[in-house]
Amino acid sequence: MYKVFVNDKPIILTSEISVEKLYKTYPLKYVDLPKVFRDLKRKAIEGVFLYYKNEDKLLKKFLKKFPNVIAGGGKVYNEKGKVLFIFRNDKWDLPKGRIENNETIEEGAIREVEEETGVKDLTITKPLEITYHIFKRNSRYKIKITHWFEMHTCYNGELRPEATEGITKVKWLGKKKQAKALNNSYANIRELL
Repeated sequence: MYKVFVNDKPIILTSEISVEKLYKTYPLKYVDLPKVFRDLKRKAIEGVFLYYKNEDKLLKKFLKKFPNVIAGGGKVYNEKGKVLFIFRNDKWDLPKGRIENNETIEEGAIREVEEETGVKDLTITKPLEITYHIFKRNSRYKIKITHWFEMHTCYNGELRPEATEGITKVKWLGKKKQAKALNNSYANIRELL
């Protein structure tokens, strides 16, 4: 099973037919995805199940339906155990961005965190989950596949939000402030944390 978010509503890719009152189920093979996206925006449904019988091919079949944008990002801890957050588009988020052709996903994730926050001396300690979300750009749907990494840093210098990316704040947040920030964040970030 995989979750793909459209705004904060999930599309659940599954190899088992599920019936839930506030979810719709569609066969992946025949689904009209733009109609599903419109339904998720307009209707009082909480999410969608996309069914495909072969679990091994489920994600691959779904990802073929859109241009894929590969991204990397970090859940960054400082020496005090606080996590680095950015504020963009009136929501709290974790730093992430598109991987460039000449870099590995790990290199791109570190570069994006540095560019979006000003934080240096990052070390990846372990890979985390991969998240998926659908967005529309230039009248075309795309899927962002974000590879997340736990990172650590001893950096205690100035935090610099990357204004050209619409980032207005960068903050180190402890557990209580993280919980508050997650109330105004994205579903995939809440799941990651």
